[in-house]
Amino acid sequence: MTPPAPFDPTYLRLTTASESGDEVRLELHGFLDYDSADHFLAVATEQLADSPGLRVLHVDCAGMSGIDSTGLAMLLMLHRRTTAADVTLRLVGRPPALERMLDITGTLDHLVPDRAAEAGGRSESSYAEYRPASENGLPADSAGHGSHAVGPEISG
Repeated sequence: MTPPAPFDPTYLRLTTASESGDEVRLELHGFLDYDSADHFLAVATEQLADSPGLRVLHVDCAGMSGIDSTGLAMLLMLHRRTTAADVTLRLVGRPPALERMLDITGTLDHLVPDRAAEAGGRSESSYAEYRPASENGLPADSAGHGSHAVGPEISG
């Protein structure tokens, strides 16, 4: 069996864009997925260890090319680590694909609890609107929920 190839840092590039006292901004460029997830988590966790007094870790996702479920799992793991360190994690510059994945998976409010403030006080999703099952054309149970509907309707 051949050993796995070393991680190619051009696949996912993380740079510390700015540091100011108790805040660090980490810019993410590339794909956050199965192949890059461990690298992402190691670099981001290093920021926690190397920055005593850190209060806010900004992860700028504007350069993100894509994300898969493993990438999402690493964002959730980073959230756990920042919470344990009493550091606020802020995901900024979220591209539509990331926003949509967070919305679909129900992790948007968990990872971006202050999104209402970002949107000028609105907290609705910009990608999918929940409608009662009867409006979606699905049979509804006695509580009005569709027997097959588990979340917002997504159309592509």
